[in-house]
Amino acid sequence: MDKKLKEMLDREVEERNNLKELSYAKPDPLLIAPRYRDESIALICALFGYGNAKLIVKFLDSLDFSLLDQSEDEITQALCRHYYRFQKSEDISTLFIALKRLREVDSIENIFYTGYQKEENILDGLWHFIGKLSSLYPRDSKGYKFLIGSIPKKINSAGTYKRYMMFLRWMVRNDHLDMGLWTKISKRDLIIPLDTHTFQVSRRLGLLERKSYDMKAALELTETLRQFDQEDPVKYDFALYRLGQEKKIQKSSIFPPL
Repeated sequence: MDKKLKEMLDREVEERNNLKELSYAKPDPLLIAPRYRDESIALICALFGYGNAKLIVKFLDSLDFSLLDQSEDEITQALCRHYYRFQKSEDISTLFIALKRLREVDSIENIFYTGYQKEENILDGLWHFIGKLSSLYPRDSKGYKFLIGSIPKKINSAGTYKRYMMFLRWMVRNDHLDMGLWTKISKRDLIIPLDTHTFQVSRRLGLLERKSYDMKAALELTETLRQFDQEDPVKYDFALYRLGQEKKIQKSSIFPPL
């Protein structure tokens, strides 16, 4: 284990673990989700968490999350003019309706836990949840399939599922940034929400050898970070993300000019 690198990352984690990291000047979907402290709303915030951060926050601010308690017709009518990148209004209203129906069946936490509990495997929990959500209100469109994901035939062909892993981090961990609304899943089993910023900065820091941006890379990075903190490896995620986003790790140097 590189003690100097660990000390640098631990310092970054500590300094960034505050609400000043979340603002309209430094946008992140986690700016919106904690206002409601609701797992369904948090999942919506996470699933739309791709693309330009400012546009993500602008879109999330435009949503009326009280629609989750309204009728399906009211949901469809209220969202008929909403769209976001790959998602048309029908894709967005389908997600709201599916989550509304899900609330009447069980909590998101319990559904994840059903798949997770046998081997304490986050991916088993995720596949179980995606299958359940898909069955409640099926929609065959590219936008909706991109939004909620699908169950891969082989883990070797799986993407990073970054938005779900980010959602799980919010739900399971509990600090000044993450909400810790769940109690049944252990933070030691979380997988790093690998996005392009985190992927690039982790390779530059020597934390990740894999060159392909996929689930195997996310698992490799998580194992490396487990050497730094066995019980909470994903605590480094937000700091790594910001270091990459702010371009503080340069190709010419292993350590950022802090």
